[in-house]
Amino acid sequence: MKTSTIKPGVLVSLKTTLSGGVNYKRVDLDPDHATDTGGRLARWETVREIVDANEYEQATAARSLARGAVVKVCHASSFGLLCPSEREPQLIEAIADANRIADAFNVSANQTRVDVYVLVGRVASDDVEAVKAISSEVRDLIETMQLGIKQADPEVIREAANKARMIAGMLSDEVSGKVAEAINEARKTARAIVKRVEKAGEDAAGVVAICNMEKLDAARFAVLDLDGDGTAVESVAPAGRAIDLDFTQPAKG
Repeated sequence: MKTSTIKPGVLVSLKTTLSGGVNYKRVDLDPDHATDTGGRLARWETVREIVDANEYEQATAARSLARGAVVKVCHASSFGLLCPSEREPQLIEAIADANRIADAFNVSANQTRVDVYVLVGRVASDDVEAVKAISSEVRDLIETMQLGIKQADPEVIREAANKARMIAGMLSDEVSGKVAEAINEARKTARAIVKRVEKAGEDAAGVVAICNMEKLDAARFAVLDLDGDGTAVESVAPAGRAIDLDFTQPAKG
């Protein structure tokens, strides 16, 4: 019987821009010239002028609100924003809200402009590459939590747990349940490390030795990548995040 590791949904590419309202001027302090060591050296400074500080602050706030409207209905990942199929109606409304926020600002702005661009791509639950990518990231985060526990580092544990929680919503109910249990166990361990090691001064190795990794191991095995024959696939490092971009574009001076 074929089972699914992830929920069907869409990959959301979000780009927001803030243009105008800022002038940049470059002043050359030391023209490009050869150095005694065979290299080249140049020195300059850049002067930035915000034409209308109040409007620019409002533009920044509008861009943040527009971006947040879309982000809040999605799950963040290294590959971009992911939105399960059951949330697609909310995503459509969120995109409309983001454009309304930008339009409402632009209609009265004199110096600046906010724009929102959104592209969506379908992610099927039986998409092998999508399953590999998402499950690989979750597994890496679980392994990072385990490493953080072994190193008695609560910050590493919490950061990985937060990232895992954000993407776990794209996993099937059975797998996401196991991941949720692992996250809770990891956070519980992080609190114990803070209380017993950092505050009470207990030996870190002794505290870590009694930590329960069972739920973390169960979650990691639950998201193992499988190929068409049911054979474990080698882990692939997730690509650097190139989605959910946030650009400020200065006016040309």
